[in-house]
Amino acid sequence: MKKAFKILGGLLILAILGWVVYYLYNQTKKDPIVYETEAAGLDNVIMKTVATGSVVPRQEIEIKPQESGIITDIYVEPGDEVKKGDLIAKIQIIPEMVQVNNAETQLKKAKINYKNAEVEYKRKTELYNNGVIAQSEFLDEQTRYENAKEDVEAADNNLQLIKMGVTKKMGNQTNTIIKATIEGMVLDVPVKVGNSVIKSNTFNDGTTVAFLADMNEMVFEGKVDETEVGKIEEGMDLLLSIGAIDKEKYHANLEFIAPKGVEENGAIQFEIKAAVSLKEGQFIRAGYSATADIVLDKRDSVLVLKEKLITFSNDSAFVDVKTGEQVFEKKFIETGLSDGIKIEILSGINEGDEIKIPKS
Repeated sequence: MKKAFKILGGLLILAILGWVVYYLYNQTKKDPIVYETEAAGLDNVIMKTVATGSVVPRQEIEIKPQESGIITDIYVEPGDEVKKGDLIAKIQIIPEMVQVNNAETQLKKAKINYKNAEVEYKRKTELYNNGVIAQSEFLDEQTRYENAKEDVEAADNNLQLIKMGVTKKMGNQTNTIIKATIEGMVLDVPVKVGNSVIKSNTFNDGTTVAFLADMNEMVFEGKVDETEVGKIEEGMDLLLSIGAIDKEKYHANLEFIAPKGVEENGAIQFEIKAAVSLKEGQFIRAGYSATADIVLDKRDSVLVLKEKLITFSNDSAFVDVKTGEQVFEKKFIETGLSDGIKIEILSGINEGDEIKIPKS
């Protein structure tokens, strides 16, 4: 019995050892690697750069008052279309007391001089009529009298201008009415009735009453990196994508490249401008953010491969071409234009060749 148990125990140990060996063998055994392929084919390759920026009116101006005062009426709202000469707003002049006082003093002095000149003129007129004085002396006195009369009128007009911004002679011409200087759309009216405004002078730009722009002529303003600016030139076509307008592309013509770059976040950026082509009835709001695709180079219907299929080594490029079932031959290829995803193949393979897709 003891012998039988020993035999059974030995067989059991051998069985366990055999199972362990079999298990370990299966664990270390690897499945054969199967490579997928992709065929080389004809396609278009477009190398482009992207510029970010915004779409703005070509001509946008600020309307400022010609006199300082208080806004009493506003005749337009943002979005209104105006023509040159249309009313924008009206102001009431609040004169400075020093200016009013000086003007009133000048008027009083002018009236005093006029009265004296009038008395002397009448006296010498009588003397001249009686042949007592010469004509030249009479004419000199007449000139002084006329000048004194004009001085009174000028001083009176000056006082009226300071107080009301208009004189009697001017009629409808007044600096208290603010008018549109161009034809276009009102983009913004940053003031309200009751706001104080000041005119432009040497020390101040003046208060902006309204922003006007011609919305039929829009321009894309963007920035291009210094690594790309040397590849673009005026006259190139741009394809604009506006974030706020889905499924719509706009063509633009590059018309300006800044001669000097500006550093932004450690990189040198160059400003560009392009005229946007709008279709009949199209409307783009000022300030929309946009991106512009600038085509630097293009190849139509050429043999292409995805760049991920190519192995680059030093100055050479290679691909693995399928020659049999899971059999590949390494071939040297010559490449051309690339768009970052697809690359032009100049020589080394033919259309339809199956290229091995490397395992990641």
